[in-house]
Amino acid sequence: MTALFQALWPLFALIVGGFVLRRKGFPGDAFWPAAERLNYFILFPALLASSLASAPLDDPGLARQALAVVLGLGIAWVALLVVKRLRGWNAARFGAIAQGVLRFNTYLGLAAVGSLYGKPGLTLAALMLALMVPTVNVMSVWALTAERGISLRSLLLPIVKNPLILACVAGALLNVTGIGLPGGTDRLFNLLAVASLPLGLLCVGAALQPQELRAEVSALGWNCAIRLLAMPLLAFAIARLLALPPLESALLVLFFALPTAPTAYVLTRQLGGESGLMAGIITLQTLLAGASLLVVMGLIQSLG
Repeated sequence: MTALFQALWPLFALIVGGFVLRRKGFPGDAFWPAAERLNYFILFPALLASSLASAPLDDPGLARQALAVVLGLGIAWVALLVVKRLRGWNAARFGAIAQGVLRFNTYLGLAAVGSLYGKPGLTLAALMLALMVPTVNVMSVWALTAERGISLRSLLLPIVKNPLILACVAGALLNVTGIGLPGGTDRLFNLLAVASLPLGLLCVGAALQPQELRAEVSALGWNCAIRLLAMPLLAFAIARLLALPPLESALLVLFFALPTAPTAYVLTRQLGGESGLMAGIITLQTLLAGASLLVVMGLIQSLG
């Protein structure tokens, strides 16, 4: 547990640092949106592309890992649809709640993987993201728009234009064609990648909105419990069912235990969802994840 704590606390220190810097007005309000865009469109895609460019795509265990991801997300999605019908949630509310259960903070996830499992973990995590990011994005858009109807083009266009998905496709193409990252481009991409995760964590902290925690206390509480505790338990059960190796099992549980993504707030606001509820979910999950990740990953390591 000590080693786990030492690996994770610096990540949350960066999140707290971003929150404090934003509240102090340093280096200025215009910096944080620009930093987020830089990371989202350039630095983070460089990390994903470089990881996939050298990933072992011919590993026979990848199909089983992909099945585990699809099973976990599929079971959670069906359960959400059942509860939606029972509770009578409209799309605005369901979209925020569903994203709180399904989406995950990729910056925190890859930073944690790098600290805990190094390069092999990052490579496998990039492969998981290549499947999880488009799947969760489609679910999120559908959840927010299903009541008013949405065309297939409108549903898929944000996925096709997503820089993280494009980076995964580019990295995979570089890999399967044998081109790779020649002539020092691997070094360039690695330099960009190194800058991505600390900047991303600072931006996560800067985006927190504690004022949104005062309302919807009950909804925030059970949503956090499902995302931070029930989802990793589901992932652990699936990993055991499919007999995944230890590293693959740990990564599956880790990604299902992450707090939801800050970008969920932007999507919710753009598509007319309950943005206040979404902001509260993001903030509370991020604050609680410092403790919940330690507990969940500690239990996983102890159980082997």
